[in-house]
Amino acid sequence: MEEHLTVGRVAELAGVSVRTLHHYDEIGLLEPSTRTLAGHRAYSAGDVQRLREVLAYRRLGFGLREIAALVDDPATDAVAHLRRLRGLLVDQRDRAAAMVTAIDRELEARARGIRTTPEEQLKAFGAHLYDAIGSAYPATRRTEPRIAARMWEALGDARTVLNVGAGTGSYEPPDRVVTAVEPSAVMRAQRPVGAAPCVAAAAESLPFDDKSFDAAMAVSTVHHWRDPVAGLREMRRVARRVVVFTYDADDTGWRQRFWLTRDYLPEFADLLVGWPSLADLTHAIGGRAEPLLVPWDCADGFFEAYWRRPEAYLDEHVRRAVSVWTRVGPQAERRAVSALREDLSSGRWAERNRDLVALDTAELGLRLLVA
Repeated sequence: MEEHLTVGRVAELAGVSVRTLHHYDEIGLLEPSTRTLAGHRAYSAGDVQRLREVLAYRRLGFGLREIAALVDDPATDAVAHLRRLRGLLVDQRDRAAAMVTAIDRELEARARGIRTTPEEQLKAFGAHLYDAIGSAYPATRRTEPRIAARMWEALGDARTVLNVGAGTGSYEPPDRVVTAVEPSAVMRAQRPVGAAPCVAAAAESLPFDDKSFDAAMAVSTVHHWRDPVAGLREMRRVARRVVVFTYDADDTGWRQRFWLTRDYLPEFADLLVGWPSLADLTHAIGGRAEPLLVPWDCADGFFEAYWRRPEAYLDEHVRRAVSVWTRVGPQAERRAVSALREDLSSGRWAERNRDLVALDTAELGLRLLVA
C-alpha cells in the first residue's frame, strides 16, 4: 500500500506553511490524493513530485497561473520538467554569480574612493540591460510587416515555433503555436493580453528537449546574449529550423554608409569588439545569411530604422527603446544628439546625405540567418 504524508509533514519538509498547501488545494493547483480517516489531507509520492515542481517554478518567479499551465502540460513528463528546471536554475545561478562579481568590483572601487559611472553600472549588470530600457519598448518597437513577411516565409511550414529573446512579442507569427522565452521580467510584464506563453530563461540554456519545436526564431536579440554562439546552438538543438534576425559585425562598410555611426556615434564600433563573426554565427546553426534591407518608413524603431528620418533620433522616447544608446553611455549620447540637432538646423545633415532621399531601402548590415 502506498505511503502518504500528512499535510503537516509535507509543509515541514517543503518549508512552506500548511495554509499555503490548503490554498494550492483550493485553487486546484495541488489536490492531495486522499484524506485520512480524520479528514486531513494526505499526499502521495506523485503529489509530492508535483509540489516540488510547483515550488521550483514559484521560486523562479512564475505566477500561479503560469505554473498551472506548466505542470499540467500533457507533453511534459517528470524528466522534462527536471531538465527545464535545471536549465532555469543554472541560468539564475549564473546571473546571480555575475551580479555578485559586479558588486564586489564596485565595493573594491568605492573602498579606493572611486565612484563608478552610470554607464559602467549598467554594463556591469549587462544581463539585466533590458530591465533598464524595456519600459520604453511598446512606444516604438513594433512589428515591421515587410521584415515579418521575410521571417515568416523562412519559417516554412513550421507549426510550433519557439521565440527566443521574445521581448514584448513583436514578430511572433499569429498563425502558429508560439512559445516565448524572455529573461527580463520587465519585458515579460509588457507582453500583451493573449500573447504566447512566456518562459523565463536565457538563450544559452533553453529548458526544452531536443527537437521540441518545428522552428526557433530570434529577432534583434542575439547581440545581447552572453554567448551568442552557444545560444544559437541551443536554438538548433531544440528546433528543426532556425530563423534569426541579426546583423553582420564584420561588415564595416555599412557603418560608413550609415551616417549616424559614421558622423555622430563612433563609439558604436566599440560595442562590436569581441562580437562573433557572421561565419561563426551561421556555422552555429549550420545555415546561411541573407541581406535584410531596411525600408525608409520602417515601423520597428531599432537602431538603424530611422536612416532617412534623422529627426527621430532627437526624440528621447525613440532613443530609450534602443539599447545602443544605453550601452555607449550618456556622454556619447548627449554629444551625438547635440551635434545632430545642430546639423539638422543648419542644413549640413541634408547636404551631406542628400542622396538618401531617393532611396526606399538601405543595406545597413542587417542579416537573416536561416537553417
